[in-house]
Amino acid sequence: MALHTSADGDKVNWINYKTGIKHLYFKMDADNKVATVAIQWSQPDAGLRALMAEQFFQFKALLQDLLEEEWIWDMDGTDEYGKPICRIYTSLTGYSVFKETDWAELISFFKPRIIALDEFWSSAKYTFDIFK
Repeated sequence: MALHTSADGDKVNWINYKTGIKHLYFKMDADNKVATVAIQWSQPDAGLRALMAEQFFQFKALLQDLLEEEWIWDMDGTDEYGKPICRIYTSLTGYSVFKETDWAELISFFKPRIIALDEFWSSAKYTFDIFK
């Protein structure tokens, strides 16, 4: 992934993707059972969290076009600490980050999706400036 620049032509840390918006993250995670790619926001204020969700719903068609698949929209989730979060995500089951034989499949899962998220963010990020 280090060989790919962002949609804006900038160098980017794909593992720790910076959206520039507080409490808004693009996350990639994998363990011994599941791999997940997500847009996640954990804004503590419920009203702002809902407003961010509305912004994402405005861009749902663009996001789906770029991802070329439908993702799960969970607007009432919680993180591992019980704090409220919203997530737009997809998962791949049956592969383990601990098995080297699964790495190619995991990379094939993560790479096109995080690149598509970057392309989406290149178009959508300016409407989220109100949350900085």
